[in-house]
Amino acid sequence: MEYLDKLAITIVAEDSVLYESPYWGQHGVSFFLEAYKNNKKINILVDIGQNSEALLHNMALMNIQPSSIDAIVLTHCHYDHTLGMVEVLKAIGKEDLPIVAHPSIFRLNFIVNPFLRHVGVMNCDSEKKIRDAGGTLYFTVDPLQMMPGIMTTGEVKRQTDFEEVGIALQTITDDFKVVEDQMKDDLSVVLNLRNEGIVIVSGCSHAGIVNITKQCIDISKITKINAIIGGLHLVEAPMDRIKKTADALSKFDIRSIAAGHCTGFQAQAELYQVFKDKFVPLHTGMRFEF
Repeated sequence: MEYLDKLAITIVAEDSVLYESPYWGQHGVSFFLEAYKNNKKINILVDIGQNSEALLHNMALMNIQPSSIDAIVLTHCHYDHTLGMVEVLKAIGKEDLPIVAHPSIFRLNFIVNPFLRHVGVMNCDSEKKIRDAGGTLYFTVDPLQMMPGIMTTGEVKRQTDFEEVGIALQTITDDFKVVEDQMKDDLSVVLNLRNEGIVIVSGCSHAGIVNITKQCIDISKITKINAIIGGLHLVEAPMDRIKKTADALSKFDIRSIAAGHCTGFQAQAELYQVFKDKFVPLHTGMRFEF
């Protein structure tokens, strides 16, 4: 995997907003990536949260012009990462804007507790409406290079015996059978920095953050991890799984972890116990420069 010269990541949407912050919080995440390679720059928006008004409000305060966005990555189907996609595309105002996603992202994805409710991509952001608003969908199950030094993971291989989706989700097959949804569409982004290691950006880690980390190492052929940034979906996980996750992560060469959104307080506390000052909770407005 090739190297980036420079990288900046700004958290433009997240559940947490700090005391006296001017930013608007929401249940969801969105990351603005600025990557540089050989005097070329690409701006990538990873996920969009679920409230486009709040997203665009924060971007304005951060001096991020929507028109500067060159591509979007959708890490998975859930509404708190995809709702308002059409409105965001209208704000960007471009034709043929690349949108990278898994081919199953528009499937029916639902919960039944406490009652039947669709939690995937909503009808207001249908495939047709996204295309009509200027998006060009790059559906792939394979890793996809977005710039030399930037790859999506594609479908993540499930290698651990303790990680799971983290929420009881179902879908309906082409032959109309109700089955458990294993969230095969969950993908992450891996970015490689010269002599600094890889940075992993994950939306919710439904594939398991340990599985994701292993796949990013396989893709990049680099074992040094500069940072893991995103949601780890351990908010409802039993303590045993949380401890196993933190322990497994400690076996990697990780410089820092910034986790929030669906990670949960117990998991954040455990990660802090294991990683000490290498761990920080994620919040809206954070900026990481590499």
